[in-house]
Amino acid sequence: MQKVLIITYYWPPAGGPGVQRWLKFVKYLSNFDIEPIVFIPKNPHYPLYDESLVTEVPKELRIIKQSIFEPYGFASFLSKKKTERISSGIIQEYKKQSFLERMLLWVRGNLFIPDARKYWVGPSVQKISRLIREEQIGTIITTGPPHSVHLIGKRIKESSKINWLADFRDPWTSIGYHKKLKLTKASQRKHKALEKQVLTMADTIVVTSETTRLEFEELTQRPISVITNGYDGNPLNSSLDTGFTLSHIGSLLTERNPKTLWEAIGELVRENEAFKESLKVQLIGVVGEGVLESIKAYGITDYVEILGYLPHSKVLEYQCKSQVLLLLEIDSEETRGIIPGKLFEYLKSQRPIWAIGPKNWEAGQMVQTHNAGNYVTQNDTKSIKTLLLEGFQQFQKGKLTCNSKGIEQYHRRELTKKLANLLTWESS
Repeated sequence: MQKVLIITYYWPPAGGPGVQRWLKFVKYLSNFDIEPIVFIPKNPHYPLYDESLVTEVPKELRIIKQSIFEPYGFASFLSKKKTERISSGIIQEYKKQSFLERMLLWVRGNLFIPDARKYWVGPSVQKISRLIREEQIGTIITTGPPHSVHLIGKRIKESSKINWLADFRDPWTSIGYHKKLKLTKASQRKHKALEKQVLTMADTIVVTSETTRLEFEELTQRPISVITNGYDGNPLNSSLDTGFTLSHIGSLLTERNPKTLWEAIGELVRENEAFKESLKVQLIGVVGEGVLESIKAYGITDYVEILGYLPHSKVLEYQCKSQVLLLLEIDSEETRGIIPGKLFEYLKSQRPIWAIGPKNWEAGQMVQTHNAGNYVTQNDTKSIKTLLLEGFQQFQKGKLTCNSKGIEQYHRRELTKKLANLLTWESS
């Protein structure tokens, strides 16, 4: 059985879609004659925790840990709340940032390149190098962000003949929050140089969207494969909510604030008494202050329920009970290739998905391709209002359903098969 070492920062009890991606790959890899070994930090600083995911870790899985030093501990003495927010990728609008927050962002962007987990690289390389020799491991996998994990792969590749697969769950220098780190020109050049080194040294690159693949093809001649995120298991047998529930699952940060959606909901609440009586919007996950302010400004606070971060098992229940699932993204060029991990869980639930995001958004186009719901651009208030009204009318008639097709390819088992084929090719 082929041994593969997976190097990842995020692992249960950490929460979030990045954890689930490799947790599920590990679950199925042994079906393809591959023995996964997982390398993780011993004392990490996770922004989100989900203890329920610990139960999904295979009992036979070998997990190796290496201590990590993270400067967030020192920064939290200045402001624990601001430090945790930045660590989570939540960056407020410039005008709302305090001097301390701006300072922390500058330090994060310019002194910790590529990120604040850079101090894990050196000791991890030493430990993994010994492990490779002792265990005769032929392949390593690095997954980021944090992209400092890829630097572990780079250092090991420089000193050995190991096969290296670099998995990019998100882009590196082109992701939206990268521009908000107050980078100097020298820091920008360093980020881009490290990105290019990783992309040209890795034997194989895996990305989660076609847009990212096309972007990376401009930087490297290495083979690039798209393996999206996915879903596992079957939908729960849950009765639908009796009200007209619109649910968004996952972080809804200020930058992703769908003001046109709140505006359209506000208008219908004032114009349509039946809509007003049935409506409930559920936001499950971290919600930005700007989002809350917009909800209040459009007069719909009474119709919105903030549930906060919930365990993954609980999230699945809400998905299957909701009348409509909201898929929301920032309206910008940089987000066209972002395919949120929740999309695949949404697909599994067999509930209508309403995607509201940028023009030519890959995730929105997938919703349409699989006949799983509707896709409108975020600045199209008229279409959003029509979508709300028509969806409500279907709900009243008991005909608000989803008849998606071709989603079996996103089952975690099928996605792991694609990964296993890459690993088998590498080792041959």
